[in-house]
Amino acid sequence: MRFPGFAGNQEVKQLLSKLFTEGRLPHAIILQGEDGLGKHTLAKLIAAAAVCTGEGEAPCGGCPGCIKAAAGSHPDIHTAQGSGASRSFHVEEIRFIRSDVYKKPHEARRRVYLLLGAHTMSVQAQNALLKVLEEPPEYALFILTCPSASALLPTVCSRAQIFTLSPPSPEEAVQAARQVCPQATPSEMEEAAARYGCNVGKMIAAFTEKTQGEAVEMAVAIASAACLPQELPLLEATAPMLRDRAMVRAVMEQLTLIFRDACAVRAGSPILLAGGGECEKAARVLADRLTRNRLVQLPALAEETRRRVDRNANTPLLVTEFCARLRMLAGK
Repeated sequence: MRFPGFAGNQEVKQLLSKLFTEGRLPHAIILQGEDGLGKHTLAKLIAAAAVCTGEGEAPCGGCPGCIKAAAGSHPDIHTAQGSGASRSFHVEEIRFIRSDVYKKPHEARRRVYLLLGAHTMSVQAQNALLKVLEEPPEYALFILTCPSASALLPTVCSRAQIFTLSPPSPEEAVQAARQVCPQATPSEMEEAAARYGCNVGKMIAAFTEKTQGEAVEMAVAIASAACLPQELPLLEATAPMLRDRAMVRAVMEQLTLIFRDACAVRAGSPILLAGGGECEKAARVLADRLTRNRLVQLPALAEETRRRVDRNANTPLLVTEFCARLRMLAGK
């Protein structure tokens, strides 16, 4: 198996690779460890490997199965997690899984069920899951994540293989975090590694919170510049993104909200997603100046650009293309 984006935990990787290669991957896996250690990342990698149709190590990242898994659209991967204020699982979700699991895979050899944050399942939901864990079909694979398996019923744990995740080494933590936050210097990341105990998720969060504020300002500047007759303001607004993949992703996420708000304003809806202030002002300017047909295409443009960032598209070319398409939709 390959583990792109998942740092450290060599023993866990070696054992999973051995089980996968020998065809002995258990039908139920529990990934436990504190938040930020990559439980969800590893769960999705295992799921992708299970539906990978490429040759060599899995997930190969290039076959149709891997591409669909990365996009969250593979028909043989079902993801469930808690919802509502308590972020807890509903027993109805588990009942759906119980009825769905006996359907044969659509495209892959396995049907994979990701239960993220399984510790939020009620006792009733866990007992409902237990019935299918006891006698699952041979093609079914269940992957549960939780901070500690002790939060699950002993009967559920006894029917799964438990893998415990630990923080990576300082060097691995710095390298993994800088891949997501290249704007941070090595020394800054080394300080973050010491501060957060090499928890990569927490290290990234410390820098992305700052990035998020900058992304909001940049998204407002881009949205405001879109309708201007001159091209230079838009180019200046997008220039900081040319070498910053993480910033492109954050800006596109914010622009999607602003563009959706512009559509909502045009439709007369009082519900705005991006918040008030400058974001609302930018959305109202777009709603006032662009036709309805052009407005409805803007959120898709931002969302498509964000997805292409996640697929490792060339960042400068991607930003340049985004500007050209945005200018065209703005009628410039």
